[in-house]
Amino acid sequence: MDDRALRLHHDVSPIRLLPVTMRLTPLPPLQCLVAFEAAVRHASFTRAAAELHLTQSAVSRQIQQLEEFLGRSLFVREHRALRLTIAGEHYAAQVQRLLTQCAEATADVMKHHAALELTVACSSGVAVLWLTPRLPQFRAAFPDIKLRLIVRDGLAAMSPAEFDVGVYYVRQQASADYTARRLFDEEVFPVCSPAYLAGRHLDAADLTGETLLLLEDGQRQWMSWSEWLGLNGVAMPKAQQGITVNNYPQLVQLAILGQGIALAWRHMIDACLAEGLLTRVTRGSASHGGGYYVISPADRAQSQAARLFTRWLFEQAEAQRSV
Repeated sequence: MDDRALRLHHDVSPIRLLPVTMRLTPLPPLQCLVAFEAAVRHASFTRAAAELHLTQSAVSRQIQQLEEFLGRSLFVREHRALRLTIAGEHYAAQVQRLLTQCAEATADVMKHHAALELTVACSSGVAVLWLTPRLPQFRAAFPDIKLRLIVRDGLAAMSPAEFDVGVYYVRQQASADYTARRLFDEEVFPVCSPAYLAGRHLDAADLTGETLLLLEDGQRQWMSWSEWLGLNGVAMPKAQQGITVNNYPQLVQLAILGQGIALAWRHMIDACLAEGLLTRVTRGSASHGGGYYVISPADRAQSQAARLFTRWLFEQAEAQRSV
């Protein structure tokens, strides 16, 4: 039996059916039991109604319905006071225990179900260049986790309610809505296809005469060509030959096809460099001090799947740094 089959074998329990002649009877309506339990805790129909978002008369009717079902009184109704009868005390103890067990069992099932679902968010560049090629490894290691991927450029375009774990570039500091752990430091440098370079050796100043592939300024925190050149002591010419693209993976594809020089982020571009699809144009690089971060919503604890995926991300990053 392989690992996956073994996991599935342990996750699935045989169904034990009650005898066909056995019924769960007598059983009062569930809403009556819930109203009874709340009234016992609060010693008040009014406060129980407020907790259950019902009217006081609705709770009173449900208690009366339960008493009629049982054939005996559960409460002694006095002026501004509510006391349990002896039968009510015995019944309340059992009902509270059983409803608590039912709620705990329900929560366990819901947690287990949620623990196997995972929504991951990232930018298009992270998705195409770094994460997607590695996802088969994650799915092979954790085949029972149901994965959903949201690709949206810019963390500001996301809501914490939309995802469990994100991988995003952050220049300075993530919003207080998120917990952020740095995955990679930022290092930006120009790349192009070996065919475009044709054996030439270029310095930063030489780039102003080349075809630059420009990313449309949809995400201002990403480094632009004018910023990169400025950090390397070169002014961006007013009339620059180039191609402007609003999608980073497409921009990288144009660079691979020899259409110009693109700015690339280390770690994200490593696979293209290792495969010889792209090459560094200059020795110069630049950074705003930002980096790629693993992001998670700060208002909720991570599920089991989110914890596993976060740990796996850092393992992947460490493996890449050690190459």
